Amino acid sequence: MICSVGLTYVLRLLQFVTKCIATDKVANGAGGKLELKDAYRACCRLTLPRQCYYLLLRHISPLCIAERASKDSVSKEFVLPAGYKAVEEARRGINYGEDPKLKVFSGTANTRLAEEVCHYLGLDAGERQIKRFADGEIYVDIQESIRGCDVYLIQPTGPPSNDTLMELLILVDACRRASAGTITTVMPYFGYARADRKMESKREAITAKLVANLLTQAGVNRVITLDIHSLQCVGYFDIPVDNIHGEPVLLDYLASKDFSWDDVVIVSPDVGGVARARAFAKKIGRDTPLAIVDKRRAAHNEADVMNVIGSVEGKIAILVDDMIDTGGTIAKGAEVLLDHGATEVYACCTHQAIERLSAGALPEVK
Repeated sequence: MICSVGLTYVLRLLQFVTKCIATDKVANGAGGKLELKDAYRACCRLTLPRQCYYLLLRHISPLCIAERASKDSVSKEFVLPAGYKAVEEARRGINYGEDPKLKVFSGTANTRLAEEVCHYLGLDAGERQIKRFADGEIYVDIQESIRGCDVYLIQPTGPPSNDTLMELLILVDACRRASAGTITTVMPYFGYARADRKMESKREAITAKLVANLLTQAGVNRVITLDIHSLQCVGYFDIPVDNIHGEPVLLDYLASKDFSWDDVVIVSPDVGGVARARAFAKKIGRDTPLAIVDKRRAAHNEADVMNVIGSVEGKIAILVDDMIDTGGTIAKGAEVLLDHGATEVYACCTHQAIERLSAGALPEVK
């Protein structure tokens, strides 16, 4: 089964954390104590499950939580500290649509996502005009004043990656020339992140660094992304980057399943994803074993699975990956896991789960 993260759900978490980091009111108050109410009023209005509040409070400041919240390793019930009540009380009655300095604009890549984010924030999406000329050139016009405002541009750079990336750069330039105070790009999917180092040839491009340079030079002040393909891409930027992980949503879904966690093994679909799989297993909260699918890639977007490193016999295998492109790696990985004795195979990903995975070893798409 494929479990794909709901981008709207995670974007709400993204917006909250970013505003906490960027706002002066999150600093320590009088007497060295953090005012939770003021900290929250500096953030976006959200409606999140209790699990997310626990994660968000950890990002604001260590002073928010005197003691680490205790939780069952696999239960969905989280016990939050007393600070949670203060945050809940502060959330009620806040409408950030009244904040004239907060502006949210959307490209054409995912306008529905931007609409839902604006709905939760209690404000209207920024007015802009985006059109294309006959030769494919993109025209952008910001149709309201954003002078001195904190502007958020929601634009994943997924397929068609060239068009969406160029559109984002033109949006950034338009906002910069309109005298925006700060420009934050919200990129749930960060395109061109896979070419993050030289591998097969000494003359191949490192496009992750190129995109980082383009965004910085265009005038972006901060980047928010979700499960970027490689964490080293964050180091390519000379501006702050918030890479938010989707594991809490995936774990929440898996916790609803009725299988025994003693029979679970976390599987990385390739050697490069071992760190991601290990972190996923650690968040489960028990000594969950790991396995690795030994993948030999004949060409880009093609994978030949050779073997499995680790024991999966009699286990429920959970494949963990950040991105599914053609689905070849996950599909063949599931087949080889079943051939090595796995009783069931689940696949968890963040980006671009596709329909072809609904056949064969992964009959259900979530």
